[in-house]
Amino acid sequence: MRLLLLGFLAVIGAFLLSSWHRSQRDDGKTLEHTDSSSSTSSSQGIPIFTFRVVNSYPHDPKAFTQGLAFSEGFLYEGTGLRGHSSLRKVELETGVVLEERILPPSYFGEGITCFENTIIQLTWRSNIGLIYDRNSFDLLNEFRYSSEGWGITSDGSRLIMSDGSSTLRVLDPITFRNMGSIEVSHSHGLLKGLNELEYVHGGILANVWPTDIIARISPETGRVSGWINLRGLLDPQDRFDGVDVLNGIAYDRKRDRLFVTGKLWPKLFEIELIPTS
Repeated sequence: MRLLLLGFLAVIGAFLLSSWHRSQRDDGKTLEHTDSSSSTSSSQGIPIFTFRVVNSYPHDPKAFTQGLAFSEGFLYEGTGLRGHSSLRKVELETGVVLEERILPPSYFGEGITCFENTIIQLTWRSNIGLIYDRNSFDLLNEFRYSSEGWGITSDGSRLIMSDGSSTLRVLDPITFRNMGSIEVSHSHGLLKGLNELEYVHGGILANVWPTDIIARISPETGRVSGWINLRGLLDPQDRFDGVDVLNGIAYDRKRDRLFVTGKLWPKLFEIELIPTS
């Protein structure tokens, strides 16, 4: 456990202390990242979690996972890349795609969330969000936003959206008007690279691109209240050519199950979080 903790601190320390200027994303996105941190520790007073794999399930290795959600016993997945973007309904145990809607080739699909009887899907630079009927996958409506679209989740009454920066936007789930923003920070400054989102137990979980780290964020203050280290989750033998970064968080509220996967990963994992000392 000590080695895991030291390894994680090295990873998060390098991430938080580095300065990335227009780093090129594997999927073509760019990210402005500057951080003026000066401390070697990123975890002062903040819990750090490792993981235990509870179950692993098949996952389509051709799915460039940009969004993940769980509702009424099924996984819903949004995939990216132009010409390959889709919305999918997936059987958890088998990984079989039960329903699929292909996005127009001009759209680069991004994060998704379920809200009531709809699924909401973002696009990267088209500034368009898509609203589907959750049962039929029929396109019901569209809405516009001014930023890039990366991740999206719901706390049950609001939508919370990321654009790769340190700012989360809060949207009205009916009108999609901007209701405010959440500036995300930790003890050394702003936390950028916020990607796929999931609302769990009153906090926002966010994949921090391009790391194996998930941040838990307070929606009230924007402060990071926990770090989850998923380094080593995908076995080296499953890291064939093309496997990309960790991305995709889904939560089964009825059975209190947490699922994670990555872009082009051959497996999806149900995990239990283990606090480190």
